[in-house]
Amino acid sequence: MTELSLSLGHAATLDDIADTELDRLVEMGFDWLWLLSVWQTGPAAQRISRSNAAWRHEFEQTLPDLREEDIAGSGFAITRYAVHRDLGGDEALARLRTRARQRGLRLMLDFVPNHMAPDHAWADEHPDFFVHGSEEDLARSPRNYCRVATKNGPLLLAYGRDPYFDGWPDTLQLNYGNPQLQQAMIGELERIAGQCDGVRCDMAMLVLPEVFERTWGIRPDLFWPKATDAVRREHPGFMFMAEVYWDMEWTLQQQGFDYAYDKRLYDRLRERRARPVREHLCADMDYQDKLARFLENHDEPRAASTFAPEVHAAAAVLTFLSPGLRFFHQGQFAGRRTRISPHLVRAPEEAVDGALAQFYDRLLAVLRQPLVRDGDWSLLECVPVWADNTTSDNFIAFRWVGASHEWMFVAVNYSPQQSQCFMRTPFTELGERSVRLQDRLSPAVYDRPGDDLRARGLFLDMPPWGYHVFDVQGID
Repeated sequence: MTELSLSLGHAATLDDIADTELDRLVEMGFDWLWLLSVWQTGPAAQRISRSNAAWRHEFEQTLPDLREEDIAGSGFAITRYAVHRDLGGDEALARLRTRARQRGLRLMLDFVPNHMAPDHAWADEHPDFFVHGSEEDLARSPRNYCRVATKNGPLLLAYGRDPYFDGWPDTLQLNYGNPQLQQAMIGELERIAGQCDGVRCDMAMLVLPEVFERTWGIRPDLFWPKATDAVRREHPGFMFMAEVYWDMEWTLQQQGFDYAYDKRLYDRLRERRARPVREHLCADMDYQDKLARFLENHDEPRAASTFAPEVHAAAAVLTFLSPGLRFFHQGQFAGRRTRISPHLVRAPEEAVDGALAQFYDRLLAVLRQPLVRDGDWSLLECVPVWADNTTSDNFIAFRWVGASHEWMFVAVNYSPQQSQCFMRTPFTELGERSVRLQDRLSPAVYDRPGDDLRARGLFLDMPPWGYHVFDVQGID
């Protein structure tokens, strides 16, 4: 929005997002637009963002010419679930949603279940909605508790946090052990659901009973099944996506989430070893179909700074041609390298990586095919070409099969060495015909005898981090 404001010469609101931009997103193949941090924030969190020395050091690393107005405060320190006045308020969001819907583009917003901003009205009106501390707690753990002045006098409250890190000092921790708080948060969700088509739930596992008890010594009732059911009663088809870690993806899928972040795949790709990635992709399809696959998001380093160019492309082929929801971050296609804190409203200028942009153009063209949206996916076996050649273990291969018997094969040598294998290919229905393999990401075309493919599989001899995405056609 800041970049848009600069191009327009005035402060942009959601009304200034042009129809041509929405058209462009649809043409690229996107089904969803997630707007991060649209909700109203306040001066209390902003003051903390501007005065916190560690955060400010990070901001200065991001923006050497940092100005005070660049630090708006975190979009996760919410004072009210109403669209920020600087973005045009709820009315501007409603108009944007209407324009998006006319194009078949659905809108996703944030829900932050764990905490609120220090100047949220509930601190005055419902202090029992928050986790309280004692003088002993403050003395023992000053980074997790604070004094808050309220209309009813000073309170000693906990910062929002997870069990492994110090609290976020621009937030207050909500108490899910209080049934009235849970009901109030369900009410917030129901209001949000009237303004969008889905929510991405920040750190959704933090309010699970076992996690909350480990963090705060309070055992709450289950929240998510009640919340997701309540919303869907009023808004059938509403979509829930969970930001979730610590191998709790399946737990949240079972509690009503349509999708859960697949941080496990991302971490294994960063390790740059094929076997752990392949093992992860062996999971049941009921699980994999409900994972959100990504190479970067606002919490992770930029993919272009994490993966070398040749590794980046191989990791992207594996990530986005696997089943589930494909989840991209603004600037990823251009190869931006600087992660932007959600406390900031300005990014540094960066040149577009032309080669990476072209790669993503080709990959998005593949992702627009119905085959990889609605087809059936399965992992394929890769076997050694000769007895003492172990490089077949470097391959990850799978296929997509469409309702009209279209086929696509994906093979990646996810390693830093030249590697060979036979990829087992189920071509029995092709009879005696030969097979033409057209690579969708390069000009390569290969014709192979069907009987040889049935007997041994497809021979692959690929360079480090090499990949193929083959359309398959039978020929006489």
